[in-house]
Amino acid sequence: MSTLPTTPPARKTPATWQPRTTGSTPAGPRVPRSTGRRVLLAVLYLLLTAVGLVYLLPFAIQIVTSFKTDPDAAANPLSLLPDPFSLESYRRLFGLGNAGDAVPFSTWLSNSILVTLFITAGRVFFDSLAGYALARLDFRGRNLLFSGLLTVMSVPGVVLLIPKFLVLNQMGIFDTYAGMIVPLLVDAAGVFIMRQFFLSVPREVEEAARIDGASVFRTFWSVVLPMARPALITLTILSFQGSWNEFTHFLVATQSPQYQTLTTGLASFVSGSLSSGTQYPLKLTAALLATIPVAVLFFVFQRHFVRSANSGAVKE
Repeated sequence: MSTLPTTPPARKTPATWQPRTTGSTPAGPRVPRSTGRRVLLAVLYLLLTAVGLVYLLPFAIQIVTSFKTDPDAAANPLSLLPDPFSLESYRRLFGLGNAGDAVPFSTWLSNSILVTLFITAGRVFFDSLAGYALARLDFRGRNLLFSGLLTVMSVPGVVLLIPKFLVLNQMGIFDTYAGMIVPLLVDAAGVFIMRQFFLSVPREVEEAARIDGASVFRTFWSVVLPMARPALITLTILSFQGSWNEFTHFLVATQSPQYQTLTTGLASFVSGSLSSGTQYPLKLTAALLATIPVAVLFFVFQRHFVRSANSGAVKE
């Protein structure tokens, strides 16, 4: 009895494929995910732009008011169009006009420039030295000194006003340029910033310099400090801004009008000790001119400032 070979049955393929229906009606056209994301980003950008304009509005009012007259500023304080356009406040600040009492703006400006340059240079130099010592030099009491530094940073500055006055008076430098500059040459926050950056510098670089015969200061000055350019730029910006806007220290360190800076001079001007009346254009013009140097410095170095914000976050 012979057996015939069997062939597998042919697979039946449907002529047309029909999707399985669930009984529900098909939904409308779906919005692509990329389009929805673009709409969300557009809304977020509009919100950020609106918030930015709200923050910029006071500065715009300040600039416009500096070109107004006193009656126009009093009648329309929030107007963004000066009517009429006037440069009288600028003339009075720089002594080019005879209207009203003279404002010693040039004295305030020169004092601010003088003390700011000395304080900024001193902080960058001494804070770098102290930060390197706390980061790399092994000496007895280093950890205790660093703990004291952190404690100083936590103390409110207003608590030290009376002790500052007593120390300056006892040392005989009250109401002098030395009393304005010397106490601000070192800043605890600047020392902390430089220490954190120096901790991220590889030790191999310093060991190579030591093998070549470089001293500790030569290693710091010629090898490590050039590598700390981002931290130095950050410290320079913060020191310049802090010393330019300093008020409480100059208030307790001086009493003569010849030593007034822009901050103390503007405070006395706004309080009405130099003139009478509101004089909003003149006051806002002086405040605007005092703001320009810090704003220019920040916009010029903002790229370096943002880049160095996390420069010391990663340690070796």
